[in-house]
Amino acid sequence: MCATCRWQTRQGPLEFGHWHREVRQRLPRDVRAAHALRVLSAYVPTSGYIPDFLTPPVTGEGLDSSLDAVRATPRERVRGELARLVGSRTASAEVRGTTDPTGLSLGPLTDVMRRSFRTLLEPYWDHVRAAVSDDVSLRTRTLLEGGTGALLDGLRPFARWKPPYLEVDYPADRELRLEGRGLVLVPSYFCWRRPTALADPGLDPVLVYPVVKQQIEILRTGEERLDRLLGRTRTAVLLDVANRRARTTTEVADALRLALATASYQIGVLRGAGLIVSHRDGKHVEHSVTPLAHALLAGTGTAGRV
Repeated sequence: MCATCRWQTRQGPLEFGHWHREVRQRLPRDVRAAHALRVLSAYVPTSGYIPDFLTPPVTGEGLDSSLDAVRATPRERVRGELARLVGSRTASAEVRGTTDPTGLSLGPLTDVMRRSFRTLLEPYWDHVRAAVSDDVSLRTRTLLEGGTGALLDGLRPFARWKPPYLEVDYPADRELRLEGRGLVLVPSYFCWRRPTALADPGLDPVLVYPVVKQQIEILRTGEERLDRLLGRTRTAVLLDVANRRARTTTEVADALRLALATASYQIGVLRGAGLIVSHRDGKHVEHSVTPLAHALLAGTGTAGRV
């Protein structure tokens, strides 16, 4: 669904511009694909409410399994969610103009979803899967090195871990209580700038977030070299923390011969940019790098120094 949203906008020209142009060039030669995208886009607005049944739980079993899950959605739930879509302020004219959109047949809808997948995703699937896999690997590394707190705080800049709350940049003001349930983190190549979640709080909690690759492409605009991107002192601080996994502010200051106040300031800037996370270990506060920092270091040729 994130790809369908991105198709309808021109957001992220650096990340999605080439993809958008290629899809647009193919559509005049594929009338059925163009029709499928129009139909699906009507039920997937770029903002506001999107029916949850269109995004079934991720099983890792492929497209067919996901479409089977959509087709198996209870009719009562489909009617309720589509009625909510029709009543929302972001509902498309096509949906509002339908005589009875709540009577939508799920068979034809999943056919539309399959064709849209072939148009928007299939030609790029290897690339998308690789980016998602890299993100999972980076976040797994963060979890192993820094624990759950580091993993959650590593979602910066679009989310911040403020125990016991995860504060997320979200278009609407809402509070979701886990109440003992786990939170499933789902990296998405086509999620843009801020995470999204299921609308129904009764469903298993899921947070869909942009993969690290998108953030790294944003950071690499302009100058390529890391010292020009961040500044010499800030780069030295980032590399020092990355090379030693976890460092206190005093250790960074001593290693780089910086004033303690300077080291503290630079660490604060890097933390605000989502490149460093901090967590308390007894009497000390230790700093470690985030998945975004790992990707940045790899993308600028300094991966061997980490």
